[in-house]
Amino acid sequence: MDAMILAAGRGERMRPLTDHTPKPLLQAGGRSLIEYHLAALAAAGIRIVVINTAHFTDQIVAALGDGRNWGVEIRYSPEPTGALETAGGVVHALPLFDSDPFVVINADIFTDYAIEALADASNSAAHLVMVPNPAHHPSGDFRLDGERVTPLDGGAGTPATFAGIGLYRRDFFTGYSPGRRPLGPILRTAVAAGHVSGECHGGCWMDIGTPERLFELRRYLGETVY
Repeated sequence: MDAMILAAGRGERMRPLTDHTPKPLLQAGGRSLIEYHLAALAAAGIRIVVINTAHFTDQIVAALGDGRNWGVEIRYSPEPTGALETAGGVVHALPLFDSDPFVVINADIFTDYAIEALADASNSAAHLVMVPNPAHHPSGDFRLDGERVTPLDGGAGTPATFAGIGLYRRDFFTGYSPGRRPLGPILRTAVAAGHVSGECHGGCWMDIGTPERLFELRRYLGETVY
């Protein structure tokens, strides 16, 4: 099974840290954020990792190379200035995948979720990893009713937050034209149609979307943060 790490974002909320460094290369615990994902994907038996880039592409390629340091093969998917957003980035990268389904994970999260568990996911068009709603996102994104993801408004089950980790079948993205396209509206349409399954991860998960949350991660990993 292949995987994609979404790493093309500008990281506006992370400024000024991202004025000179791409968000995936920000450090915590002696590693960059994206290195934690590469190590986890390799440990799960994944060997092909697609990485989309747009902001400071040269820095990312120089830091990660061909992936051999983590036991994977990295295939880069460069995007135009401004990037293509989440779904647009996946659509642009579809020719680089050998497997169907494939994993997609956000570069700017930290988690102890076992990626290998996704191999046992259901045969739905998309399978999402959900987490209990964090303090910065108390309303959640969807509801989880057993293994079924339902709409946040009017759906059955408990509100939960999308963790930025999913297993997708290729045909979930086929039919969409290339260009900028966010993932959220596509997911909401598929959820409303009953095409999305999910699971809740109760372990460690952090959305590293602001400098304050990066410092929180550094403290979690034992760094002294002033």
